Amino acid sequence: MRPDRATETTQRYLRPLGVERLFSRVLVSLINLGLIRGHFYVLEVRGRRTGKTISLPVDPIDHGGSRYLVCARGNANWVRNARAAGEVTLSNARRRRRFALRELDPADRPPVLKAYLDRYAKEVQRFFPIPKGSPVEAFSDLAARYPVFELVPSDAQR
Repeated sequence: MRPDRATETTQRYLRPLGVERLFSRVLVSLINLGLIRGHFYVLEVRGRRTGKTISLPVDPIDHGGSRYLVCARGNANWVRNARAAGEVTLSNARRRRRFALRELDPADRPPVLKAYLDRYAKEVQRFFPIPKGSPVEAFSDLAARYPVFELVPSDAQR
């Protein structure tokens, strides 16, 4: 892959539509109130420019004994904020927990991406050019497009 093409691939970001942003705000409120449970959490991250806390719904994935955050939209704003902050908070009505982040190298992402797509295909299939159930090898060429962070519990939150 040409260097400029690699940069284009890793910097790609599918911006949400206005209705998606509105739905996201409503979902955050419902999760925080405890009206929506299950796999949804609210991700809180400090904005890299404003310093304000940004909140959005996420679907963490547990795989191989670790918990991960995947951004199906690519290099989204929350991803850039998380990289700058180095930490995020996940919350729902019952609990709030701070995590340090460790971004996975693209070569280490395929098994997590497969688990994520297989688990949450209903919500994220439209962002992936391969179908749910694809072999892990099919994710190798795509891995650089999808940021993946391992969530490492902060020492202060034991």
